Amino acid sequence: MTQFSDLKLDPKVLKAVTDVGYTTPTPIQAQAIPHALEGRDVLGIAQTGTGKTASFTLPLITRLGRGRARARMPRSLVLAPTRELAAQVAENFDTYAKHTRLTKALLIGGVAFGEQDKLIDRGVDVLIATPGRLLDHFERGKLLLTGVEVMVVDEADRMLDMGFIPDIERIFGLTPFTRQTFFYSATMAPEIERVTNTFLSNPVRVEVARQATASETIAQELIQLSPTRRDAAAKAKRDALRAIIEAEGEALENAIIFCNRKVEVDVLAKSLIKHKLDAAPIHGDLDQSVRPRTLDRFRNGELRLLIASDVAARGLDVPSVSHVFNFDLPSHPEDYVHRIGRTGRAGRAGKAISLMTPSDQKYLDAIEALIQKELPRGTAPEIENKPTRTRRSAAPEDKPEEKPALAATEAPRVPEVAETPAAAEAQPEPKRAARDRRTERPERNDRNERSRRDQRGGVVGMGDHVPDFLMREFRSA
Repeated sequence: MTQFSDLKLDPKVLKAVTDVGYTTPTPIQAQAIPHALEGRDVLGIAQTGTGKTASFTLPLITRLGRGRARARMPRSLVLAPTRELAAQVAENFDTYAKHTRLTKALLIGGVAFGEQDKLIDRGVDVLIATPGRLLDHFERGKLLLTGVEVMVVDEADRMLDMGFIPDIERIFGLTPFTRQTFFYSATMAPEIERVTNTFLSNPVRVEVARQATASETIAQELIQLSPTRRDAAAKAKRDALRAIIEAEGEALENAIIFCNRKVEVDVLAKSLIKHKLDAAPIHGDLDQSVRPRTLDRFRNGELRLLIASDVAARGLDVPSVSHVFNFDLPSHPEDYVHRIGRTGRAGRAGKAISLMTPSDQKYLDAIEALIQKELPRGTAPEIENKPTRTRRSAAPEDKPEEKPALAATEAPRVPEVAETPAAAEAQPEPKRAARDRRTERPERNDRNERSRRDQRGGVVGMGDHVPDFLMREFRSA
C-alpha cells in the first residue's frame, strides 16, 4: 500500500502530514500527487470528502519550496467558488506549510481591501481567492498575475453552475500559458470537458470513483409526503423534519439541513428555534462576520443543527457530521451528491434523509438517473398535528357550526308591497308600530324643513346662518 513517504514530497511537508496523523494517502492523493510533482496538468474527479484539497495542496507546497515571492506577483493561484471553500483551502495550507516559510493571502468578499492589499504588497507564495474579489484587486491595479507558476481551480463544476465562466476565462488569460494547471471537481459535466480542452495542456485524468456516486458508508433514505394542499407543503415538511429529528434521538449528533432558497433557510431556522431545537442559518446573504462564527460553532460542537443553502455544500469541512437532511430536493442532481457528501467522510458512517412532495418528482427522477439507483423509501414518524388557530377561529364567538341556527332565528326580509287592512291588523304590534314610524318619518322631516325655511325668510340653501343684508327689506321713498 502506498504511503506518503513514497510520494517524494518535501520532508517538511511530510513532517506536517505526520503531525496531523496521516500516513496513508487517499486514492485521489495517491494518483494525483506523483503527476503533479512531475509538472503535468491534472484533471481530478472524485466525490466530496475524498481528500481533493490535500491532493493539490501538498505538491503545491513542495514545488514552491524553491524560489521567492515578489511584491504584488503571487507565485501560485487557487480559485474557489465560495468564501467558505476558499477559507477551507487556506486552513489546509496553514496545516501543511507550517514547517516552511511560505506565505499566503486570502482574498474573499466581506473583508476590507486594506488588509488584503498589505499582504499582496509584501508578496505571497500562494494566493487563495474567489473570482470576483480577485478581479476587483486586479482592476484596482493592486495585483499582477504574470508570475503565476501553478493555478488551481477547485470545484470547477460549481464554478460553472454559479456563472463564473467569463471570470475564469479572463483570469486564465491573465496568467502565463506556461503555468501548471489543476482542475478538481466532484462531477464532470460536458461543459467542464470543453473548458479543460481549452485551458489544460494534455492533462492526466484521475478519477477514483464512478462519476456522481455517493460514498458507500452513507445510508440514504427518501420520505415522501402528500400534503392536502400545495401551499401547505412547506409546513408539512417542517413538521416531518421535527418528527424525524426527535425519532433519531441521540444518534443525531449534528446535522446539516439543506434548502434550495435563502428565504426558506431563514424560515426553517426560526421554526426549529421556536420549537426549542438548537439551530442556526447560514447562506450567502448573511454578513461575513456571522458566517465564520456560525461555522466555528458547528465545528466545535456548540451548534447541533446547521440550516444551509448550497453555499455550504462544498465549503464546509467537518469530518464528524452524523446526518444530512435535504429539506428540499436540489434542482441540480449533482448537488445531491455534494450535499450528502458532507456526512460519511473519512470512512465514518453517515445518514442522509431527503423529504419530497409530489411537485418534486422531476427532481427525484433526475437524481436517481444520475446516481443510477433508486433511493430507498422510508416513512416519517407519527406527527402530532396540533390544531392551529386561524384568524377566523381566533374569536370564540365565531363558531361556524352555530351559524345555521342563528340564521334560522332571523326574520326574513320581505319586499314592501301594498298590504290589505286585514293583513296589517294581523301583524304583531311591535312590527306594525315600527312600520308606522318609518312611514311617518318623511312627513315629519318635510315639516321640519318647511319650518326652517320660513324662519330664514324663504332663503333656501344657506344653512342655519343667513347674512343680515339678505333679510333687509327695501321700500321705495
